[in-house]
Amino acid sequence: MKKTSFLILLACFAWACQSPDDSSPVSIKISPELEPGFKDGRLLIIFSPDKEREPRFSISDNASTAQVFGMDIEDFELGDAIELDPKSFGYPIENLNEVQEGNYQIQAFLIKYETFIRSDGHTVKLAMDQGEGRKWANTPGNIYSKPISFDWKEGTSIELTIDQEIPPVSEPEDTKYIKHIKMKSALLSEFWGRDMYVGAHVLLPEGFDENPNQYYPLMVFHGHFPNDFGGFRTVPPDPDLSEDDYSARFGIYGYEKMQQQEAYDFYQKWISPDFKRFIIIEIQHANPFYDDSYAVNSENLGPYGDALTYELIPYIENEFRGIGEGWSRFLYGGSTGGWEALAAQVFYPDEYNGCFAACPDPIDFRAFTTVNLYEDQNAYFQEGEFRKTPRPGHRDYLGHVSSMVVDMNHRELAIGGTKTRSGEQFDIWQAVYSPVGEDGYPKPIWDKKTGEIDSKVAEFWKENYDLRYIMERDWNTLGPKLEGKVNIYCGDMDNYYLNNAVYLTEAFLEQTENPYFNGEVAYGDRAEHCWNGDPTLPNYISRLRYNTLYLDKIEDRLRATAPSNFNQQNWTITKN
Repeated sequence: MKKTSFLILLACFAWACQSPDDSSPVSIKISPELEPGFKDGRLLIIFSPDKEREPRFSISDNASTAQVFGMDIEDFELGDAIELDPKSFGYPIENLNEVQEGNYQIQAFLIKYETFIRSDGHTVKLAMDQGEGRKWANTPGNIYSKPISFDWKEGTSIELTIDQEIPPVSEPEDTKYIKHIKMKSALLSEFWGRDMYVGAHVLLPEGFDENPNQYYPLMVFHGHFPNDFGGFRTVPPDPDLSEDDYSARFGIYGYEKMQQQEAYDFYQKWISPDFKRFIIIEIQHANPFYDDSYAVNSENLGPYGDALTYELIPYIENEFRGIGEGWSRFLYGGSTGGWEALAAQVFYPDEYNGCFAACPDPIDFRAFTTVNLYEDQNAYFQEGEFRKTPRPGHRDYLGHVSSMVVDMNHRELAIGGTKTRSGEQFDIWQAVYSPVGEDGYPKPIWDKKTGEIDSKVAEFWKENYDLRYIMERDWNTLGPKLEGKVNIYCGDMDNYYLNNAVYLTEAFLEQTENPYFNGEVAYGDRAEHCWNGDPTLPNYISRLRYNTLYLDKIEDRLRATAPSNFNQQNWTITKN
């Protein structure tokens, strides 16, 4: 039998025994029926004291995280034995031999990689979305062991059997109002060397079927991978929902009921006779690196910006009677979606008539969260002569810090290794913004272990994806196309310090001339992620109203820019 790593099979009773000095204390078997579906991937071994949920769902960047160790596996063959290399990088404890004695839930998990032969000449091995949004712990086809309770201590070993497989996801069904689109992208398929698809959930206006000659504006809601169209419900809230349901994220009770009520209220507005008529789409563009593409062209991800703007959106407009002109399209979203809304407006200024970017990911890389990519030498620490201070990564509205930038990145390093394959936040920024390295994977912006910044890569990021810099650099030609279209909103206590980049961008926008940007930048007092511009509502309510939040501002824009045949009363154009 071939060995992966240097497995020495042990003759042990059950699955635990004393571990000799020359072997790893963790060995893994794959059930024979699951072996044929695995060739390359990433092995994770996860320790968790939490007995209530599986370890694979317990890895976070805060103090309550599970412990994870990761190791790449290549060219697995049937019958291979797998042993965790004791030198595998771990998070938050780096070394396996430093895990404290105790009782843990322990689980093995294998993330499967596919081989892509790209048109740029590189061959890479990456995890592929399987309809779930590129979330490794939920990806159909990934395999894992059932968690077992184990008393871990020095000198013991454990054998885990991988005998579970994540099942396929169920596709949502079309309804009267919500349709689901999946289309093959010619541009992306050519780049990736295999069929690649993009999609969208489409909300159709009231009266769509009854008025076949009416054409509508398009609202593009950007954000993370949506399983279905969110925030729209044609029936009242479930009467059995408990008011005691607690949302740890927002620190309130009854949030699920609030969500259902807001979704039903939106439906009531949507069908009311005096409500404006338009189409809303939520885009699906998960890819081998993340749950979405950031809606721009990228050396590592391919031409997603062109695929969405020139393939998917025209296809939807043609299918569902969108007006199909730049003045009739608007962009909005928060966080990742906020960055995407602004980026699409900046990179395709004639194709959209306004963006509403809430709590956007860093739009000025002088404030890349808490890192200045152009001046700092290390992303993880502020370094002095006699000490170094970790850079904060996450805080609450009072400024209490729960994780550091180094924590977030070392978590990704353990999950995905050194080739930008974790499917997490800092890795996707690197995948989108970086040039391709010699090995075909994204060139690191900084050393994932030490945090040392590569200034040449930072310069590439600046010239190609620093949105503030690009607007400032190109304002003479770009400014006239962006006038009145740029609107940005952020809480001044954003959990990820995203307001710092907004401040810098606002300083540039406010001094623009010929033309003045003539948009809006606003901040929520002590508001966390993701404040979206309504000072009268708490975050946990306003984030449920994205689809109606900016309609007054959009109406002003349409009155100023729409052609004379546009019906300002119901927002339609009639074509015979």
